[in-house]
Amino acid sequence: MTPLVPHWIRRKVILPVAAAAVLGGANIPPLWSAVTQWQHERLINSANYKELHGFWQVVELPKGQRVNAIHAALLPSGKILLIAGSGNDRAQFDAGTFKTLVFDPASGATKFVPTPTDLFCAGHTFLPDGKLLVAGGTLRYELLEPAVKRAGGTMTVKNESPDGDRSFPKGTTFVATDGKRYIANDDFVVPSATKTEIKGRNGGHTSVTVTAGQTAVWVDAAEDGTGHVRTGHAQYHLDGLTGVDAQNIYGIADKIDLEKQDYQGRKETYEFNPFTEQYERVADMHEKRWYPTLTGLPDGSVLAVSGLDGSGEVVDGTQNEVYDPKTKQWTVRRDLDRYFPTYPALFQTDRAGVLFYSGSNAGYGPADKGRDPGFWNLADNSFEAVPGLRDADLLETSMSTWAGPVQDQTVMVVGGGGVGESSKSSRRIDIIKLNEASPRFQRGPDLPEGTRYPNLVQLPDDTVLITNGSSNYRGRNGSDNHTARIYHPDSNTLTVAADPHVGRNYHSAAVLLPDGRVLTVGSDPLFRDKKNTISGTFEQRLEIYTPPYLFRGSGPVIGEGPTTVRYGQQATFTTLLPDNVRSARLIRPSAATHMLNTDQRSVALDVEAGAGSVTVTVPSSPALMPPGPYMLFLVDKNGVPSQARWVQVG
Repeated sequence: MTPLVPHWIRRKVILPVAAAAVLGGANIPPLWSAVTQWQHERLINSANYKELHGFWQVVELPKGQRVNAIHAALLPSGKILLIAGSGNDRAQFDAGTFKTLVFDPASGATKFVPTPTDLFCAGHTFLPDGKLLVAGGTLRYELLEPAVKRAGGTMTVKNESPDGDRSFPKGTTFVATDGKRYIANDDFVVPSATKTEIKGRNGGHTSVTVTAGQTAVWVDAAEDGTGHVRTGHAQYHLDGLTGVDAQNIYGIADKIDLEKQDYQGRKETYEFNPFTEQYERVADMHEKRWYPTLTGLPDGSVLAVSGLDGSGEVVDGTQNEVYDPKTKQWTVRRDLDRYFPTYPALFQTDRAGVLFYSGSNAGYGPADKGRDPGFWNLADNSFEAVPGLRDADLLETSMSTWAGPVQDQTVMVVGGGGVGESSKSSRRIDIIKLNEASPRFQRGPDLPEGTRYPNLVQLPDDTVLITNGSSNYRGRNGSDNHTARIYHPDSNTLTVAADPHVGRNYHSAAVLLPDGRVLTVGSDPLFRDKKNTISGTFEQRLEIYTPPYLFRGSGPVIGEGPTTVRYGQQATFTTLLPDNVRSARLIRPSAATHMLNTDQRSVALDVEAGAGSVTVTVPSSPALMPPGPYMLFLVDKNGVPSQARWVQVG
């Protein structure tokens, strides 16, 4: 079967006649180059090549419909949500221009969605009802030291009154004893003080202890220059407060200076409704987060960890919090005290209450803290490190995913680089089976070159596509890899996939489509040339990969069947050739950004052929498959998948 290619994504192919006409007066080296290019084009367009290696097609949306795709999620409608926010563009941020695009890969249709705040570098995961939870984002862009004109720092605001929380708007002014003024860059709420009564022994005097409530907010000096720099502990009063309020509520800062000011996170949270295609505001997180990880748990709740806070510091582990989709509220879980660098790869294992941290992360945080992979037990907050991972100092900008069905409990860690702007990169693919008696990483096949920023996509035939990435930091020195491989978990081997046309590094993503193809988006290189002299531009072209299995004939067709499947129960779907169905998989849709896509997981179903139908049995454990939308794929004996059918698991 030759997959149908929508008219809007056909890619140009150099024809021999056109090449000869253009090259009539050319000298030998250009002629040789053009002929070689034509031969390459003919090869990759041949049926034999496609059946072995697959095929890539570049997609260029109309100029007015392009975005800097920082985040990509496959919605239960089959459409793709591309979130840019400000798109790593300070001019867009300063202008308050934030973008979200809904793209239909079946028709090519696009639609901009009103974006309420800067969701650039937020976290996300799917909820049980199919909505996408999006939390955090960018409150402030970084300023390097030479660009810092106004002193800034963290103001701790205290409230010694037990008579209720107090809210203050962005722009609230704190005044020093010498009259210098400092302005809050965001709204903030100061909790009320708490009273604790301590009764005396044998009916003695009862004493009352009052503990002030407190919060933190970033402040900037009201004027430029060194005159507003503060280097010592000092107290500030809030402009406009008088009387008892002025005594009870005040600010304290240890330093306000002109040093580098890092990115700062937001606390706003939204549910994106895939059916109305609108953001719906829910309760704010308790902590601001930029680069957080959101992990769906078996009961449908969501755990949020890490990210940069409102001062540009990595969120402390005591501020991990859980979202309840029923109440749409966040609860701080101080019992889950665990520190991670930003965008840590956390996987829900087949044991409820146990997460696996592969060590993959996106970068912010010290090199010697929170980098070791292991099991995190949420019941008692214990952490069990696992050994054996190669290049353990090159986990930043690596990516991890399940390899094969989630029942196998096998996680792979691919590529990565050194901390920060290191030029180091790893060729590593290491594998760990989480359900072994003493889990440890084992060596897998190496990539052909060092790879930072790889993207991994689980396919319906149980293989994993590895694509995108560069061998140097953000594609420096023209280091985009332009290669792809397919990992086979059953044999622990790699096979060659067709080379993508578009190089992709930082801020790229890849997602599985319902027809079994893969969409890749994004890339944010520092430079466009090998000498690093021309500033890079964000890659707005998309590219779609058609895997080899779609060139092997027609796959199964799923007919009538339920739209909801339940844990431990059976479901029957009609199909024309049930005896030809080899396997059935439920694949959770991707929500990808920054080498992070822990939402994706493939669940193997027991399948039994009937008369014009197949009956599948759904696993009974929500830990294996957290509730929410899944794509049902039937795969035939040639490894060809069906078009997916959306079902709700719960």
